[in-house]
Amino acid sequence: MQSKLIPLALALAFAGSAGAQQVVKIGHVAAISGPSAHLGKDDENGARLAIEDLNAKGFKIDGKAVKWVLVPEDDASDPKQGTAAAQKLVDARVNGVVGHQSSGTTIPASKIYYDAGIPQISGAATNPVYTHQGFNTAFRVVANDSKLGSTLGKYAVTKLGAKRIAVIDDRTAYGQGVASEFAKAVKGPGVSIVDKQFTNDKATDFNAILTSIKAKNPDLIFFGGMDSVGGPLLRQMKALGIKAKFMGGDGICTEAMPKLAGNADDIVTCAEAGGVLAGQQKNMDEFAARFKKRFGVEVQIYAPYYYDAVMTMATAMANARSADPIKYLPYLAKVKYQGITGPIAFDNYGDIKDGALTLFTYKNGKKTLLEVVK
Repeated sequence: MQSKLIPLALALAFAGSAGAQQVVKIGHVAAISGPSAHLGKDDENGARLAIEDLNAKGFKIDGKAVKWVLVPEDDASDPKQGTAAAQKLVDARVNGVVGHQSSGTTIPASKIYYDAGIPQISGAATNPVYTHQGFNTAFRVVANDSKLGSTLGKYAVTKLGAKRIAVIDDRTAYGQGVASEFAKAVKGPGVSIVDKQFTNDKATDFNAILTSIKAKNPDLIFFGGMDSVGGPLLRQMKALGIKAKFMGGDGICTEAMPKLAGNADDIVTCAEAGGVLAGQQKNMDEFAARFKKRFGVEVQIYAPYYYDAVMTMATAMANARSADPIKYLPYLAKVKYQGITGPIAFDNYGDIKDGALTLFTYKNGKKTLLEVVK
């Protein structure tokens, strides 16, 4: 089954002879500690599975044997720790980086990679700023917040019939970004944003902001942030008797959300910054099965995108016949790779072209697909 996941472009670079091996180091950074650790480990395991597949197939670059090594770092979703982790990877002379996980760490780290000339592909960071800084080393394989927030805003009004909407964000680059884009898209006859509140990404008590919101009688509350805050926020919202629907981006769109919230069934609508159409679902299902067999847990969100990020980087190296960042970077900018998550190619900013979004709700404690939006 593994061979089905390696495209022809990569297969041509596989094969085998035994000789001296070049070591190619791929850095990965995410929150492996802290409240978002379950998401960071998901990303890391996706990258790790790609590394294992490349090694199992005997990947070669320019006819020479290659040994792939994953160099993982933990940024704990903290910008200072993120830049420190980035500098460690630069000092380790990695050939490329897949990460970071959060926009708040990805954006400051991207300057360090740019200054060092090291290509970076994020499989999760969605804030538009990341790829709009003029750094030719910055890429992402998921849609950005402009698309995610605007899609959710339109869906809230046209499909959920929301009229009175409250918005909460966690003051992070990701949370503020997606909440801002959502608010811009909330338009229509009789539709209004009745309250805007903010918390932080480590908060546990939301009584004050929810009491304020309850007085405005919203029929939908949008939260920009992660499930570690969004889950308890929803739990307290229900305890206060607020009957509104709950909506958010990919940060709350996890398998852990129902447990964190107590119950999310028919209350939550969320979106992942990625998605596969019907024709690609078989590959995604096969990946999920292999992932669970290898790591003993279900895919949370972005493991397949980090798998594809590694494979996309490998494709660029194969095309350039070199793992030297200076030599393969131009090939990465014009790469075309058929991934598990769909076709990957980048626009002039480094954003994925024609990125998809997947809308979900929850039924019986499980994420349930609503639709894929291109």
